[in-house]
Amino acid sequence: MKKSMKSLARNLVDTLPSGLEGLFNPWKDSCPHDAAGNGPAAKLKRLSQHLDCDPEFILVGEAPGYQGCRYSGVAFTSERLLGEGAIPRIPALQERLSDRRLPFSEPSATIVWKTLYRLGIAERTILWNAMQLHPYRADELWSNRTPTPEEIKLGEPAMRLLIEAFPRAKVVAVGKKAEGLLGEMGLQVTGAVRHPANGGATEFSSGLQALM
Repeated sequence: MKKSMKSLARNLVDTLPSGLEGLFNPWKDSCPHDAAGNGPAAKLKRLSQHLDCDPEFILVGEAPGYQGCRYSGVAFTSERLLGEGAIPRIPALQERLSDRRLPFSEPSATIVWKTLYRLGIAERTILWNAMQLHPYRADELWSNRTPTPEEIKLGEPAMRLLIEAFPRAKVVAVGKKAEGLLGEMGLQVTGAVRHPANGGATEFSSGLQALM
Protein backbone atom coordinates (compact mmCIF):
# COMPACT_ATOMS: atom_id res chain seq x y z
CA MET A 1 0.00 0.00 0.00
CA LYS A 2 1.25 3.47 -0.82
CA LYS A 3 2.27 5.48 2.23
CA SER A 4 0.25 8.37 0.78
CA MET A 5 -2.96 6.34 1.12
CA LYS A 6 -2.28 5.73 4.80
CA SER A 7 -1.73 9.45 5.18
CA LEU A 8 -4.88 10.29 3.24
CA ALA A 9 -6.99 7.94 5.38
CA ARG A 10 -5.54 9.46 8.54
CA ASN A 11 -6.07 13.02 7.28
CA LEU A 12 -9.69 12.25 6.37
CA VAL A 13 -10.38 10.81 9.80
CA ASP A 14 -8.57 13.64 11.57
CA THR A 15 -11.21 16.08 10.26
CA LEU A 16 -13.93 14.17 12.13
CA PRO A 17 -14.91 14.51 15.79
CA SER A 18 -15.31 11.53 18.09
CA GLY A 19 -17.27 10.74 21.21
CA LEU A 20 -20.37 12.72 20.21
CA GLU A 21 -23.72 11.50 21.48
CA GLY A 22 -25.73 9.75 18.77
CA LEU A 23 -22.80 9.80 16.31
CA PHE A 24 -20.28 6.97 16.00
CA ASN A 25 -16.86 7.53 14.44
CA PRO A 26 -15.80 4.09 13.11
CA TRP A 27 -12.12 5.06 12.95
CA LYS A 28 -11.84 6.67 16.40
CA ASP A 29 -14.64 5.34 18.63
CA SER A 30 -14.89 1.80 20.03
CA CYS A 31 -18.20 -0.10 19.91
CA PRO A 32 -19.18 -2.58 22.65
CA HIS A 33 -20.16 -4.99 19.86
CA ASP A 34 -16.77 -4.84 18.09
CA ALA A 35 -15.11 -8.24 17.97
CA ALA A 36 -11.67 -8.50 19.54
CA GLY A 37 -9.17 -7.01 17.13
CA ASN A 38 -11.70 -4.89 15.24
CA GLY A 39 -11.10 -1.55 16.90
CA PRO A 40 -10.59 1.85 15.25
CA ALA A 41 -7.08 0.96 14.02
CA ALA A 42 -8.31 -2.10 12.09
CA LYS A 43 -11.09 -0.07 10.46
CA LEU A 44 -8.64 2.68 9.52
CA LYS A 45 -6.34 0.10 7.91
CA ARG A 46 -9.20 -1.23 5.78
CA LEU A 47 -10.10 2.32 4.75
CA SER A 48 -6.47 2.89 3.70
CA GLN A 49 -6.54 -0.31 1.63
CA HIS A 50 -9.82 0.70 0.00
CA LEU A 51 -8.43 4.11 -0.99
CA ASP A 52 -5.29 2.59 -2.51
CA CYS A 53 -6.18 2.94 -6.19
CA ASP A 54 -6.48 5.47 -9.00
CA PRO A 55 -10.27 5.83 -8.96
CA GLU A 56 -12.41 6.65 -11.92
CA PHE A 57 -15.47 7.01 -9.69
CA ILE A 58 -16.21 8.16 -6.14
CA LEU A 59 -19.68 6.95 -5.12
CA VAL A 60 -21.07 9.02 -2.26
CA GLY A 61 -23.91 7.88 0.00
CA GLU A 62 -25.65 9.74 2.83
CA ALA A 63 -24.10 8.32 6.02
CA PRO A 64 -22.70 5.05 7.45
CA GLY A 65 -25.12 2.37 8.63
CA TYR A 66 -24.92 -0.05 11.54
CA GLN A 67 -24.92 -3.09 9.24
CA GLY A 68 -22.00 -1.82 7.18
CA CYS A 69 -19.44 0.92 7.74
CA ARG A 70 -19.85 0.97 11.55
CA TYR A 71 -17.97 -2.35 11.67
CA SER A 72 -16.16 -2.47 8.32
CA GLY A 73 -14.77 1.07 8.21
CA VAL A 74 -15.66 1.28 4.49
CA ALA A 75 -18.86 2.79 3.08
CA PHE A 76 -21.37 0.39 1.45
CA THR A 77 -19.33 -2.56 2.74
CA SER A 78 -20.54 -5.24 5.16
CA GLU A 79 -18.84 -7.82 7.36
CA ARG A 80 -20.26 -10.60 5.17
CA LEU A 81 -18.74 -9.18 1.97
CA LEU A 82 -15.36 -8.76 3.66
CA GLY A 83 -15.55 -12.31 4.99
CA GLU A 84 -16.13 -13.55 1.44
CA GLY A 85 -13.08 -11.64 0.18
CA ALA A 86 -15.33 -9.73 -2.21
CA ILE A 87 -13.77 -6.28 -1.72
CA PRO A 88 -10.79 -5.30 -3.93
CA ARG A 89 -7.48 -4.62 -2.16
CA ILE A 90 -8.79 -5.86 1.22
CA PRO A 91 -7.77 -9.43 2.14
CA ALA A 92 -10.58 -11.78 3.16
CA LEU A 93 -11.27 -11.64 6.88
CA GLN A 94 -9.74 -14.29 9.11
CA GLU A 95 -11.68 -13.09 12.16
CA ARG A 96 -15.14 -11.68 12.87
CA LEU A 97 -15.80 -7.94 13.02
CA SER A 98 -18.78 -7.94 15.40
CA ASP A 99 -20.10 -10.10 18.23
CA ARG A 100 -23.41 -10.65 16.43
CA ARG A 101 -24.21 -14.35 15.99
CA LEU A 102 -24.13 -14.02 12.20
CA PRO A 103 -22.06 -11.45 10.25
CA PHE A 104 -23.99 -8.35 9.25
CA SER A 105 -25.09 -8.30 5.61
CA GLU A 106 -26.21 -4.88 4.35
CA PRO A 107 -28.60 -5.15 1.37
CA SER A 108 -27.43 -1.89 -0.23
CA ALA A 109 -23.78 -2.90 0.08
CA THR A 110 -24.46 -6.22 -1.64
CA ILE A 111 -26.22 -4.51 -4.54
CA VAL A 112 -23.54 -1.83 -4.92
CA TRP A 113 -20.62 -4.26 -5.14
CA LYS A 114 -22.52 -6.69 -7.38
CA THR A 115 -23.18 -3.77 -9.76
CA LEU A 116 -19.58 -2.51 -9.66
CA TYR A 117 -18.29 -5.95 -10.62
CA ARG A 118 -20.88 -6.40 -13.36
CA LEU A 119 -19.92 -3.04 -14.89
CA GLY A 120 -16.21 -3.84 -14.56
CA ILE A 121 -15.39 -0.84 -12.34
CA ALA A 122 -15.00 -2.47 -8.90
CA GLU A 123 -11.22 -1.93 -8.97
CA ARG A 124 -11.62 1.71 -10.01
CA THR A 125 -14.27 2.90 -7.57
CA ILE A 126 -14.05 4.43 -4.09
CA LEU A 127 -17.05 4.43 -1.77
CA TRP A 128 -17.63 7.24 0.71
CA ASN A 129 -20.41 9.11 2.54
CA ALA A 130 -21.32 12.79 2.58
CA MET A 131 -21.54 12.58 6.38
CA GLN A 132 -19.03 10.02 7.61
CA LEU A 133 -20.22 9.43 11.20
CA HIS A 134 -22.87 6.78 11.88
CA PRO A 135 -26.04 8.52 13.18
CA TYR A 136 -27.98 6.25 15.55
CA ARG A 137 -30.86 6.58 18.01
CA ALA A 138 -29.94 7.13 21.64
CA ASP A 139 -31.88 4.03 22.69
CA GLU A 140 -30.35 1.60 20.16
CA LEU A 141 -26.80 1.31 18.82
CA TRP A 142 -28.04 -0.97 16.01
CA SER A 143 -30.20 1.68 14.38
CA ASN A 144 -29.91 4.32 11.67
CA ARG A 145 -31.40 7.81 11.68
CA THR A 146 -31.32 10.83 9.39
CA PRO A 147 -28.49 13.21 10.37
CA THR A 148 -29.40 16.77 11.35
CA PRO A 149 -28.22 19.75 9.26
CA GLU A 150 -25.65 20.57 11.96
CA GLU A 151 -24.33 17.01 11.92
CA ILE A 152 -24.08 16.98 8.15
CA LYS A 153 -21.68 19.92 8.22
CA LEU A 154 -19.23 17.76 10.20
CA GLY A 155 -18.59 15.70 7.06
CA GLU A 156 -17.84 18.57 4.70
CA PRO A 157 -14.05 18.95 5.37
CA ALA A 158 -13.40 15.25 4.71
CA MET A 159 -15.61 15.28 1.61
CA ARG A 160 -13.64 18.20 0.15
CA LEU A 161 -10.32 16.58 1.07
CA LEU A 162 -11.22 13.33 -0.70
CA ILE A 163 -12.27 15.12 -3.89
CA GLU A 164 -9.05 17.17 -3.86
CA ALA A 165 -7.02 13.97 -3.47
CA PHE A 166 -8.57 12.43 -6.59
CA PRO A 167 -9.31 15.38 -8.92
CA ARG A 168 -9.83 13.19 -12.00
CA ALA A 169 -12.45 10.95 -10.39
CA LYS A 170 -16.12 11.35 -11.28
CA VAL A 171 -18.15 12.09 -8.15
CA VAL A 172 -21.51 10.29 -8.18
CA ALA A 173 -24.21 10.91 -5.55
CA VAL A 174 -26.05 7.73 -4.54
CA GLY A 175 -29.60 8.77 -3.70
CA LYS A 176 -31.46 12.07 -3.39
CA LYS A 177 -30.24 12.71 0.15
CA ALA A 178 -26.59 12.38 -0.81
CA GLU A 179 -27.17 14.59 -3.85
CA GLY A 180 -28.77 17.21 -1.62
CA LEU A 181 -25.95 17.12 0.93
CA LEU A 182 -23.27 17.53 -1.72
CA GLY A 183 -25.28 20.38 -3.24
CA GLU A 184 -25.46 22.12 0.12
CA MET A 185 -21.68 21.82 0.36
CA GLY A 186 -21.38 23.51 -3.02
CA LEU A 187 -19.59 20.49 -4.49
CA GLN A 188 -19.89 19.62 -8.16
CA VAL A 189 -20.95 16.07 -8.97
CA THR A 190 -20.77 14.25 -12.30
CA GLY A 191 -24.23 12.88 -11.74
CA ALA A 192 -26.64 11.21 -9.34
CA VAL A 193 -28.09 7.71 -9.34
CA ARG A 194 -31.02 6.11 -7.56
CA HIS A 195 -30.19 4.61 -4.17
CA PRO A 196 -30.29 0.80 -4.46
CA ALA A 197 -32.46 0.35 -1.36
CA ASN A 198 -36.24 -0.17 -1.44
CA GLY A 199 -36.44 -1.63 -4.92
CA GLY A 200 -33.96 0.75 -6.52
CA ALA A 201 -31.36 -1.82 -7.60
CA THR A 202 -32.21 -1.80 -11.31
CA GLU A 203 -32.33 2.00 -11.54
CA PHE A 204 -29.08 2.28 -9.57
CA SER A 205 -27.35 -0.07 -11.99
CA SER A 206 -28.71 1.54 -15.16
CA GLY A 207 -27.98 5.03 -13.84
CA LEU A 208 -24.37 4.16 -13.07
CA GLN A 209 -23.94 2.50 -16.44
CA ALA A 210 -25.25 5.62 -18.17
CA LEU A 211 -22.67 7.78 -16.35
CA MET A 212 -19.90 5.51 -17.60
